[in-house]
Amino acid sequence: MIRLSVMYKREPGKRFDLNYYINHHIAMVHRKLDPLGVLVKTEVDKGMSTEEVGESPYVAIGHLYFNSFEDFQKGFADGAEEFIADEPNFTDIQPLAQFSEIVK
Repeated sequence: MIRLSVMYKREPGKRFDLNYYINHHIAMVHRKLDPLGVLVKTEVDKGMSTEEVGESPYVAIGHLYFNSFEDFQKGFADGAEEFIADEPNFTDIQPLAQFSEIVK
């Protein structure tokens, strides 16, 4: 299994609308990819900022799980442009992306 993590770094003066991200952007990803049967699941992490742990380096991280890289490619062949075009609706942060192989 592979995971695509899209990370939004906490930066002064930058905005990130978590509500839009979860209820519109991630929902759109599901609408596009679920019918193809390639998306296993999604998760969204909200970065913690507390006195005990300090300020997290990321505002949010979205995780998308696929059984294989080929499944990712199949899903994003049609959806990538729409997903990228939606980003200004919830953030002005340039995201960082990482593919990981789930080993355990």
